[in-house]
Amino acid sequence: MVTECGIAPGSTFTYEIVLSQSGTYWIHGHTLEQSNEGLRTPLVVHDPNERYKYDGEFLFAVEEWATQTIDDSMAVMTAPNRATLPVDQSMRLLVNGENGAKLKPMNFVPGKTYRIRLVAMMGMPLVDFFIDNHDIEVIEVDGVLTKPKKVNVVRLASGQRYSVLVRAKNATDTNYSYHFNMIQSYIPLKSGFRPMVGNGTVVYSDRVPLDDSPVLVPDRSLYFNATFGFTAQNASFESFNLAPFQTPLVPTILTAMTMGDMVLNPIVYGSQSSAYVLKHLEVIEVLVWSQTFLPHPIHLHGHKFQIVERGLVADTTGASRRQIPPGGQPISRDTVQVESGEYVKLRFRADNPGVWLMHCHFPWHARAGMDMVFVEAPDLMQKQLKIPDSVREQCRLQGIKTEGNAGGNMSYNFGAAPIGPFILPEPVSYATDGDFIQ
Repeated sequence: MVTECGIAPGSTFTYEIVLSQSGTYWIHGHTLEQSNEGLRTPLVVHDPNERYKYDGEFLFAVEEWATQTIDDSMAVMTAPNRATLPVDQSMRLLVNGENGAKLKPMNFVPGKTYRIRLVAMMGMPLVDFFIDNHDIEVIEVDGVLTKPKKVNVVRLASGQRYSVLVRAKNATDTNYSYHFNMIQSYIPLKSGFRPMVGNGTVVYSDRVPLDDSPVLVPDRSLYFNATFGFTAQNASFESFNLAPFQTPLVPTILTAMTMGDMVLNPIVYGSQSSAYVLKHLEVIEVLVWSQTFLPHPIHLHGHKFQIVERGLVADTTGASRRQIPPGGQPISRDTVQVESGEYVKLRFRADNPGVWLMHCHFPWHARAGMDMVFVEAPDLMQKQLKIPDSVREQCRLQGIKTEGNAGGNMSYNFGAAPIGPFILPEPVSYATDGDFIQ
């Protein structure tokens, strides 16, 4: 309920997308548990003038299979005095819908170069990809081409995408294995349970943007504490800045299009929407830090951000700080893993008027409230955007209002708009081994 009402049961809706850039993406539902329950698919946009040359390509969609639904997990998460983790502790890994040691082979021709696209459609696990006795070169992250960077392993967090180049060996006397390994350090699994890893066979018979974009100079800084807290009844919720996101009664984009001059006041979007109004073309610096024992893959809609700095929250000496050096080029992407006890500084230019969600890509965390909204240049939105009638029709079919503030009123009276839950922070607890990549 940020950019639309969703497709009403029994109806259809056509999405028309202007393809202004190429790269590796994915399509997924954004309501309740739809994505994690299977409403997801990779999307590859090919560039007719591809800058990297290769002889063939493979695509791997990485998912997990769980024995419990997100509804089951949420019931555990929000239960008073919970004593167990809300995540499924017996999840299994799927690669292109399969698991175990029988993944389909990649057939390599000696001396040829192959592009491998990796799409992290899973909800919770971290996954490492590597090929025995082969170097891999990262050339794309989250749809942004990069200068080649040789690595031994690529770590995938929920929502991220990578493209890598692999050059086949000249000899044909040996076949090799490729691997997708689930990282288990932050999900305590059931006693004696071994999650399925993905292994297949290769058969023979710090990255920087390619466009050398300079580091953006911020006009404004915003700070987000990714944490969870407890209500007075001891039920837990995830949040940014202890304000769990709650769905407004009117889609945020329709509020921005119908509330006149009031749209510049973030209050109209509701107290539980965590909405921030951005000026057109201003450069926003976002500092996100994690005060939970789990990492958070933070995803921003509508933009690629620059990663300009990261370090440990508890480091008072600056020894852990990693900054882009003067004259250096930062990596640009739309999803970044923020480790437990870590902070990350991101920058982006508000050059895309619209309503854009920023959220943790773990479905449990997003469902529990770790979401917020950037309302970007709403005054320009009213002049430049035209909302199709089909969008409003989907709302009407579901009895959802199509104008007004977060409560559906044309004033500062919010009626039945959600308020709360009100939470207190958990005690700070960090659990990270420092092993992470951008």
